[in-house]
Amino acid sequence: MCTGKCSRIIAYTLYPMVLLSIICNIVLFFPDLSAKYVKEQHITGEVMYMGGLIGGGLLVLMSALSIHLTGEHGCCANRLGMFLSILFAALGAAGAVYSFIAAFLGLTNGPLCKPETGDWQRLFQSSNMTYLTDYKSWAKCSEPKNVVLFNTALFMTLLIASCLQGLLCAMQIINGLAGTLFGTCDKKEHA
Repeated sequence: MCTGKCSRIIAYTLYPMVLLSIICNIVLFFPDLSAKYVKEQHITGEVMYMGGLIGGGLLVLMSALSIHLTGEHGCCANRLGMFLSILFAALGAAGAVYSFIAAFLGLTNGPLCKPETGDWQRLFQSSNMTYLTDYKSWAKCSEPKNVVLFNTALFMTLLIASCLQGLLCAMQIINGLAGTLFGTCDKKEHA
């Protein structure tokens, strides 16, 4: 297979992951699907890092566009183009790592919520993530409703998406190295 075809496949696979990361990060701003908590600034701190928007979104999108354009050139003998795709794939991998770290911290620290008595706090911050399997402890958060499930599902989705993005960008780095070093070209693509 020509390295250009591989680049196109990687780019086409990255696009939905970018969209998923952006949507997850935006939805995390609205626990209980209400803008009330954004206005009152009762949002989990790691959401403000915007790992899904900046890292898994913008940086990986820039990478995917560059990889796509490299793959669209047809003949992969353009070694400079393949080399640039390595640099952009590294940028995408860095964005995926940023998204992963923000999502992991969001899971580790737990959501910001209000217990039945008391002020807004991070009830699960010192639980070492055991709260994820202790469903009964989720009832400690009375507001926003189902915030633990909400944050857990979206941060887990961001974790998975960022792992896939990082893997795809690593594949493009290897693909770009092959294209740069060997300048593979399929005669049918060149015509």
